[in-house]
Amino acid sequence: MPELEKFGHICYNYYINTKGAFMFGLLSNVTRGGGHNLSSYKGFTLAEVLVTLGIIGVVSAMTVPTLMQNYQRKSYVIQLHKVYNEFQQAAVQLMTDKNAINLSEAGLNSDDAAGNFVKTYFKIVKDCGTDAAMCFPEKDNYKKISGDKVTFWYGKRHFVLASGASIATYYNAKSGLIMEIWVDTNGAKGPNIIGRDMFVMFLYNNGVLDDLNSQNDEDDNVTGYANVPLSKELREEKFNRYCMAGSGVNIHGCFGKLLNDNWEMTY
Repeated sequence: MPELEKFGHICYNYYINTKGAFMFGLLSNVTRGGGHNLSSYKGFTLAEVLVTLGIIGVVSAMTVPTLMQNYQRKSYVIQLHKVYNEFQQAAVQLMTDKNAINLSEAGLNSDDAAGNFVKTYFKIVKDCGTDAAMCFPEKDNYKKISGDKVTFWYGKRHFVLASGASIATYYNAKSGLIMEIWVDTNGAKGPNIIGRDMFVMFLYNNGVLDDLNSQNDEDDNVTGYANVPLSKELREEKFNRYCMAGSGVNIHGCFGKLLNDNWEMTY
């Protein structure tokens, strides 16, 4: 217990020094005719000081981790929101520049076009092309909130933005969808968890960013596609079914929850 003994000595010395200085001031005041009654002044015992410091330590140990966790989660959301805004603005700008009514008409019609779209409208510090490992951690490093490992990777073009976020694009034109956007909000840093620092957004032909618009039955078969923006009910269903549960193949549903909850990570 040498650390505890050392801690006790430190507290005792602090107590002796501060109390001694306090008492010296009182005595000086008395000798100057201050007229104070020394018996009215009470100091703290060593036991009281140690108990107080112990309480402070326990409270700090209980609250600091929670505060740090909340801070980290807010930082992930802020970074994702920044990427979201940049993609929304870029999609509108592309359609304006091409005088087009949608993104496919504006020329967003292949993985190469998706990559050129990013290079034209974003500030990038690293272009990793088709090599995800140069911009992202290894796929096996990612897991879901449930603990299941991510078992696939759909990114085709990979970049690191000036903000530090890593993004991957995947051209996937079907039922209104035009492109998937994979975002690791803090690049190669951890925790590499889907729904914490890693998200998948879906860019639709009309320029809207939302979660995946597929409608599925109980066996996960696709039965149709919803219009975007998605309803809050469908986003919530996807969050519970795929973000918080499901296998490592399904990693969507988390982004829609943030949209529902006004960009607050409430889960």
